[in-house]
Amino acid sequence: MKKAVQFGAGNIGRGFLGQLFNQSGYEVVFIEVKEELIGQLNREHSYRLRIVGEKTEELIIDKVRAVDGRDKVKVAEEIREAEVMATAVGVRNLSSVASLVAEGMRQRANFKVKEPINLIICENVPNASQVFRDYLLREIEHEYRDYVDLHLGLVESVVSRMVPIIPPEIRKKDPTFIMAEEYSILPVDKKGFKGKIPEIKGMIPYENLYAYEEQKLFIHNAGHAICAYLGYLKGYRYIWQAIEDEEIRRIVRAALEESGAALIRKHGFKPEEQRAHIEDLLRRFANRALNDSIARVGRDPIRKLGPHERLIGSAKLAYQYGIIPQNIARGIAAALLFDMEEDEEARKLSQMRRKEGVDVVLKKICQIDPESHLGRLIKKNLNDK
Repeated sequence: MKKAVQFGAGNIGRGFLGQLFNQSGYEVVFIEVKEELIGQLNREHSYRLRIVGEKTEELIIDKVRAVDGRDKVKVAEEIREAEVMATAVGVRNLSSVASLVAEGMRQRANFKVKEPINLIICENVPNASQVFRDYLLREIEHEYRDYVDLHLGLVESVVSRMVPIIPPEIRKKDPTFIMAEEYSILPVDKKGFKGKIPEIKGMIPYENLYAYEEQKLFIHNAGHAICAYLGYLKGYRYIWQAIEDEEIRRIVRAALEESGAALIRKHGFKPEEQRAHIEDLLRRFANRALNDSIARVGRDPIRKLGPHERLIGSAKLAYQYGIIPQNIARGIAAALLFDMEEDEEARKLSQMRRKEGVDVVLKKICQIDPESHLGRLIKKNLNDK
């Protein structure tokens, strides 16, 4: 049976990639460090995945097992015999994965494995393949580098599936149980593959993945954030509550039409497909079963107000193509007012805004001129709140 090595058995590992590999005929070997997950996956060789939305579906993801990520020799043996690999471990853990992949590639070289293997990198970091390659080069000796260059594909991806947090009482009863929305498309970078591209259900190789990365950031991420920040100002707790508010829904849709129009001009997306994508996102945000919280989606506002991030970045992109980001600016203004006490970054942002003023926040965090068109537009919306 074909084997997929999946680094990370967390939300995306079990809630997305495990499903895609399983439905594509692969045995899935999870590389994990949490002992309760490792133990149960090896006892049951399966786990439950509940697809939640307009209609609920219960799936059993079988033909799975787990290997302790601290057992470098055993992980390398699994890599030696695998057809494909993927990561979903979080950016901070990529260097540890690189060490394991390096050992696996040494084994493949020593056993003279001719077939290339591809690593699909499902992490929220720019230039993920280069980041991973840099880590890998620190781990691999010079005599193996030619083999690695020819036999290891590093494939970037865009993960958009939303996976809710499992309540602690359910997780205690069944640590492997996971829920996810129905959406199951995985765009990947066609140019990253070595050898034959594996056939994986839901995986779509694109020549220009960057276009879809920007679409994820400036449509999905931006819309989610604007919904959260506007919802917070109205006292809502969940994203579904916010998007059901007619005023918020209208602003979010209009904001996404602004960034969407810019993306159409920049990347050549078809207008009707972009409109359909926006409407589908609004429907997904309204999924009550996800129970996605305002606190989770809005957290770390300082990072999300960065100069190239989802809010300021989409506003700049709109201006670049002659579009006035009226509604994106309303979302940015709401983000500047996000002062949730439990969020450390929100507290820092609130203190800076109160003590030093909005102009300083725009300069230091957003890195825009407070008297620029965008700066004045944001401040106008702040004054209107």
